[in-house]
Amino acid sequence: MVFRLILVLFFFSVSAFSQEKYIKHKISKGENLTVIAKKYGVKAKDIAEANPNAPKVLKLNSILLIPNINQVSEMKPTETVSNTTPGVHEIQAKETLWGISKKYNVSVDDLKKANPSLETEGLRIGQQITIPSKSIAVSEKPIDDLKIVTDVEVVVEVQPKETKYAIAKRYGLTVAELEKQNPFIKGKLPVGYVLKIRTSKEKADAAQALIQPINPILKDSLSVPNQNVQIAENSEIKKDSSTIIRVSNHSDLINQLVMNATENIGVRYRSGGTTRAGFDCSGLMISTFSNFDIKLPRSSIEQSRIGVKVNSGEAQKGDLIFFRTNGRRQINHVGMVIEVADGEIKFVHSSTHGGVIISSTKEPYYERTFSQVNRVLEKI
Repeated sequence: MVFRLILVLFFFSVSAFSQEKYIKHKISKGENLTVIAKKYGVKAKDIAEANPNAPKVLKLNSILLIPNINQVSEMKPTETVSNTTPGVHEIQAKETLWGISKKYNVSVDDLKKANPSLETEGLRIGQQITIPSKSIAVSEKPIDDLKIVTDVEVVVEVQPKETKYAIAKRYGLTVAELEKQNPFIKGKLPVGYVLKIRTSKEKADAAQALIQPINPILKDSLSVPNQNVQIAENSEIKKDSSTIIRVSNHSDLINQLVMNATENIGVRYRSGGTTRAGFDCSGLMISTFSNFDIKLPRSSIEQSRIGVKVNSGEAQKGDLIFFRTNGRRQINHVGMVIEVADGEIKFVHSSTHGGVIISSTKEPYYERTFSQVNRVLEKI
């Protein structure tokens, strides 16, 4: 008698619950409107309309109202398949081919091949369909165990000495992607700027774990040896600017350097200039490399003393190329190699007559005044 009373009360409570217009749902980790909508068998649009004041980015542990369609598909630790004949499934209300395919761990195409009539007739309640024999009914997992690819938005305040390259790499982006998400930083990156970065949750978590007081990303990517430093001949400059910098992400860094330098094409020449208001030749190199936390000496003659000299035939993208122009006896001009082909070296530089341009060693003037090529970056 007591058991019957409990059973009656149970069904009464379920019935009363189903008559509620909305169901309250607490947001769990990794959930979004699409995931929640599938869980309750409703449309994401319906949830959004039921919660007009909900933020676009759902907050953990906040409450959403879910339209009640009297058949809430709650996640359970295990779920058995409601049919008695092996290899056969009876269609229930609101079931879809996609849902059945996930339940039996088969593809929708396999289900259609095993049941050709589905292509023309679709699903009908009470219909029995054949499940491919190798399939096994699988239990649905709690929402936290599902692998859901979701992007998150991270707010980052620019710290002293941080660069766009370092920030972008930390969050798995390119500089171009970072600038696309934050158009106001295309020209400069002042300290204190607040960036909004969209990336995957995994990359955001990894970046958060790596954050250290000063330039954490470069601690991993740039390693400067303390001993046996290879430098060009007759070097008398400071040790911290005369090293060959060994990098693990060599190709990517070189391409970023070339792109960063060539973005300045058209900027006018300005003696002593190191900004887009105007560059001199060594100022362009200083600005380009400093965007990636690499410090170069101020003048072209000092820059010619860092790294290691290489033959012009061995020149590579990212190398520095030096000239003795206007009949000078010592080096007085520098550029960066951007392309090497068939004995021709193309380089980007800031010239007195044209500002930032691309020139070639095949041009008689630069062929006559060429001095040397120095490599300052090497692959680990």
